[in-house]
Amino acid sequence: MITVSHLYIYPIKSLSGILLQQATLLDRGFQFDRRWMLVTPDGNALTQHRCPQMALLDVAIDRHRSMRVWHRHQPDDRLTLPLTLPQDSITSTLKVHVWDSHNIPAVAVSHQADHWFSRTLGQDCRLVFMPDSTVRAVDPAYAHYQEAVSFADGYPFLLIGQGSLDALNERLTEPVSMLRFRPNIVVRGSEPHAEDTWERFRIGDATFYRGESCGRCVLTTIDPLTAQKGPEPLRTLTSYRQHDHKLLFGQYVLAEPMPPTQAKPVSRWAQIRVGQPLTTLRI
Repeated sequence: MITVSHLYIYPIKSLSGILLQQATLLDRGFQFDRRWMLVTPDGNALTQHRCPQMALLDVAIDRHRSMRVWHRHQPDDRLTLPLTLPQDSITSTLKVHVWDSHNIPAVAVSHQADHWFSRTLGQDCRLVFMPDSTVRAVDPAYAHYQEAVSFADGYPFLLIGQGSLDALNERLTEPVSMLRFRPNIVVRGSEPHAEDTWERFRIGDATFYRGESCGRCVLTTIDPLTAQKGPEPLRTLTSYRQHDHKLLFGQYVLAEPMPPTQAKPVSRWAQIRVGQPLTTLRI
């Protein structure tokens, strides 16, 4: 049996993730996943590629009311952020850029947040939030329902099988953790890289379908516990997971909107939880 073993969200893009027992699916990914992002003064996404120290910033959400951020080596210096931004608190709007997605409308969170992150990371940056009014479309070559995505790299969900990581670690001198690959959904009980073949599958009440295979970058070479960079796992992935000049590890997936019901006449979304089985509907 294939079951869900771990669920993660990453509220602020490229910062540490949060391990969940249950996650709510919304129209652009899990609730709170990558709705915030740090940007450089020119509006480009700031990630661990440019600032590895971001790996050491931890994030927690308190009962869906507020979010706390702190540096792992300075746990008493904490920033508290609201999970929603009232209209009268918005100080400015701006256009931001995530890889090939340009001019995405976003709102600045606060001068306090900008100052805290700039001081903690040692470089000028701003914290922005993606409001519901912003629609960043998924690549139409893979989208079935005109889906949108948050500030994630390109798709609402990333799924990886534990068997895929186990197969990689068998080839490595020093094993790496799943945190290197920043998945949303981890499953156990499947063969290595079986997730590449799942065209459509179900977890609980949610139905997912396959998007693009995930091409890995140098971010995976940064140890999420120390922020130190090395050659692995990309060097080893090159030996057996290279395709069309990409190193593939993990599968982007999208969720089908749940159909309306008599009780809920508008389209609704589901929740999934750790321990639920994954059932393939078409391979």
